[in-house]
Amino acid sequence: MPKLYIIPTPIGNLEDMTYRAVRLLSEVDIVLAEDTRTSQVLLKHYGIERKLYSHHKFNEHATVEFVASKIEEGQNVALISDAGTPGISDPGFLLVRTCLERGLEVETLPGATAFVPALVQSGFPCDRFCFEGFLPQKKGRKKRLAALAGESRTMIFYESPFRVVKALGEFAEAFGPERRVSVSRELSKKFEQTVRGTVAEVKAHFEANPPKGEFVMVVEGASVHRGTDDNDEE
Repeated sequence: MPKLYIIPTPIGNLEDMTYRAVRLLSEVDIVLAEDTRTSQVLLKHYGIERKLYSHHKFNEHATVEFVASKIEEGQNVALISDAGTPGISDPGFLLVRTCLERGLEVETLPGATAFVPALVQSGFPCDRFCFEGFLPQKKGRKKRLAALAGESRTMIFYESPFRVVKALGEFAEAFGPERRVSVSRELSKKFEQTVRGTVAEVKAHFEANPPKGEFVMVVEGASVHRGTDDNDEE
């Protein structure tokens, strides 16, 4: 049965591609890519020759019906993003929903996504967490963080290098400067780095060392922080 395949791609290191992902990208009829130039580098690395079609946040509303019709005609379609798993802070949701509404099969492969390694190596509880993705760039940032001030689960945010210091300052206001945070950048790449400490300490680090690369920011939950304070008092 023809279907839509959601295929994760490496977040940096090209060796993180799975065997099944490579095979399927070689077999499908259509490959949808967030940025065809970026994805062409990946396909060329694995010797895959497929015509790429653009599918990104600026055109996805216009293309989902076309893609669904191609699957109905019997073609297999793969969706990839620039890095990581499509649908996780990347285009994908609208296409998946449209296919499901039309009774078409969707299969998602397991694979790379940036927040999982950042969460696991943060040292914060991983059994319960909330993924917040990117904060609003302007309006609504402080309101969103204020609503999370009492969140007991580990919190995960994506952020651009241009707003890392700003975000840490906002964390200090919303969660307190002593709340612990783990900030990872360039995961799986040559200059991968994780900086851990209080919000105030990590903010000072990136003020002294201007942020570069892609960032995942992991913040301990409120209940963990209170428990640490209680233990310190004893």
